[in-house]
Amino acid sequence: MIMKPSLRRFALLVHITSTVGWIGAVAVFLALAIAGLTSQDDQMVRASYLSMELTAKFVIVPLSLVSLLSGLVQSFGTKWGLFRHYWVLVKFLLTLLSTIVLLLQLEPISYISGIAAETTLSNVNLRDTRLSLVLHASGGLLVLLVVTTLSVYKPRGMTRYGWRKQNKQKTELQPQRQ
Repeated sequence: MIMKPSLRRFALLVHITSTVGWIGAVAVFLALAIAGLTSQDDQMVRASYLSMELTAKFVIVPLSLVSLLSGLVQSFGTKWGLFRHYWVLVKFLLTLLSTIVLLLQLEPISYISGIAAETTLSNVNLRDTRLSLVLHASGGLLVLLVVTTLSVYKPRGMTRYGWRKQNKQKTELQPQRQ
């Protein structure tokens, strides 16, 4: 079912806004993670980890879910489909994977935030967990930029399903010969 143009534009607006917001929020999260890992100022470190938890729970997670859902609406409500073009399928799978990894990272984020709220973290406290937050945010940002690049350039390549669907539509549109 193809959406009406006004609904399609609104769905596209929601999708673009949530995805760009997600990218920006992850960039902020990354900056906070780097500050928390490298700063010598105890207050800066504590503030970074407390802010990271709030940013993750109340900004990044909702934006990731809206981006994922609005992307599905776009794929099922437009000519692109979810399974017709490789770039759409890859974009969906990367978005889904990013959302899953994000949800799995909420526990370590909350853990380190809880410790930061109770005590001062030194440069050696939980270094591996703190470094992991920087690496995951960096990887997440990279994946989101790849997803955005796929959206802009829309590389060629149809799936087998896409080819079958396209050929079926062509034969249905051809005038009946007798």
